[in-house]
Amino acid sequence: MYIKPALSLADAKAVAAAARAKAEENNWNVVIAIVDESGHLMLLERMDYTQLGSVEVAQAKARTAFLFRRPTQKLEESILGGRSVILNLPVMPIEGGVPLMNKGEMIGAIGVSGVQSFQDGLIAEAGAALAANFNKA
Repeated sequence: MYIKPALSLADAKAVAAAARAKAEENNWNVVIAIVDESGHLMLLERMDYTQLGSVEVAQAKARTAFLFRRPTQKLEESILGGRSVILNLPVMPIEGGVPLMNKGEMIGAIGVSGVQSFQDGLIAEAGAALAANFNKA
């Protein structure tokens, strides 16, 4: 029987805490969204004074990273490179969404919104780095 690693609520909270620490280190107020291995919202944190629009954007970035199994930065780069057809897909092609990988398996995704997209990406990467080191079965 194949056993796939899964993201627990405690794991999601740890990923969000790592991302939040990166944001707080830089005095950035953001929304952090974590989706599970089915792409559904598992955890959402909105830091104080973060614009309300970032709630939807963070969730869309996480879902996009999950559905396309790649950082949303790659989709943004494709558009900037001339592949505007991507804009017709149901995606949020702005940096800040990153798959959560563990032992080569995608266990969820993180989306961050609230500051410039490259800063959102740095925060999301901080959370994703923690997930890669979980000791999953």
